[in-house]
Amino acid sequence: MKRSVALILSALMGAVFLTSGTTAATAAPYCGITWGSLPDSQSTMSAATVTNARSGEHACFDRFVIDVNGDIQGFDVRYVPEVVQDGSGIPVPLRGAADLRVIALAHSYDANGVVTYDPDNDSEALNVSGYQTFRQVSFAGGFEGQSTFGLGVRARLPFRSFILDGPGDGSRLVVDVAHRW
Repeated sequence: MKRSVALILSALMGAVFLTSGTTAATAAPYCGITWGSLPDSQSTMSAATVTNARSGEHACFDRFVIDVNGDIQGFDVRYVPEVVQDGSGIPVPLRGAADLRVIALAHSYDANGVVTYDPDNDSEALNVSGYQTFRQVSFAGGFEGQSTFGLGVRARLPFRSFILDGPGDGSRLVVDVAHRW
């Protein structure tokens, strides 16, 4: 009888151990985020112009937004070994363990050559001090119909990128980078 009870207890403990291992392996993703860290792009050029860049903190991610006058239709967002300035190819130093390059296929100048986006300090285009994921936002310049930004990120973390219409006749390129995997 004692032997039967010992076998039953052993079987139950094994089942608990296996069940707890299975539960951990199938845990829900962080904040429901199912993004990855592979490149994301749409290759359609536009006549739109960049007018502003901004950022924000959210509960599960940090957000970077490029405001555009007109319809932005193309972008390229990817982790790179280093972000370089448009035209010159000079490296743009960024704080953080990972460099996320954000290219908006939109001009940073209008049809008359007048600059439409020019931050006071290209290397510190936005103040992201205290953000959980972003370490630095830098404007790497505009050249031949594209505007490039560098995001210094705490680590190579999941991101998503998408285009939103508005406000008015404008549109926005949005890049969200998760706080963790």
